[in-house]
Amino acid sequence: MAAEWRRAHLVERLPQTATARSLTFTVPGWPGHLPGQHVDVRLTAGDGYQAARSYSLAAPPDGERVELGVQAVADGEVSPYLADGLPLGADVEVRGPLGYWFVWRPGQTGPVLLVGGGSGVVPLTAMIRAHRDEKSASDFHLVYSVRTPEDFWYRDLLTGGSDHLEVDVLYTRKAAPGSTRAPGRVSADDLRGHVSRLAGAGAVFVCGPTAFVETVSDQLVDLGRDPATIRTERFG
Repeated sequence: MAAEWRRAHLVERLPQTATARSLTFTVPGWPGHLPGQHVDVRLTAGDGYQAARSYSLAAPPDGERVELGVQAVADGEVSPYLADGLPLGADVEVRGPLGYWFVWRPGQTGPVLLVGGGSGVVPLTAMIRAHRDEKSASDFHLVYSVRTPEDFWYRDLLTGGSDHLEVDVLYTRKAAPGSTRAPGRVSADDLRGHVSRLAGAGAVFVCGPTAFVETVSDQLVDLGRDPATIRTERFG
């Protein structure tokens, strides 16, 4: 049975970058979700015109509260309005949760490698938050590819230090002060050490633009990862 549309009430908007926001809604009757899932968001204009887009959930379940990550896309039909135009207290419609493949289930054991490109870190952040809340002893390794330090989503959360979490930030255009790695795209050498620390059955989650996901997935396979252990989510 298809998921139903529910009213969602905007209660908080926080900046992540100059063009990215995290939006928190209350959704009466929300059934809960798994870290890594996403929702469809639908807007309806006064003349009845509707537009819907998919957005990743940025946090594990918290009653009726749902947090989404929204990157405003230039000339976009929905994302600029959600990012900056939708007033606090306004309603939209959401449908979900959607997607049961790209998820980390609390209670899972074994090490996990997360590889995110740009806003692709949003569903991975939900997994990291759930991992922290569960006080899981499973080792998490995040490789985060981002253009510049100014494009870093969830900086405080991801760099604040956490047991069993290692974060490796790779800048592609401009590195942060003190970085020892020259700016550039993710390479097999960047992933090699992380892959070597995974047990044979360890899970890998890769999320980001289509070209990024395809390149990283190929590199992981070339490094010996079983394709069956690699789960991907792509956009664009």
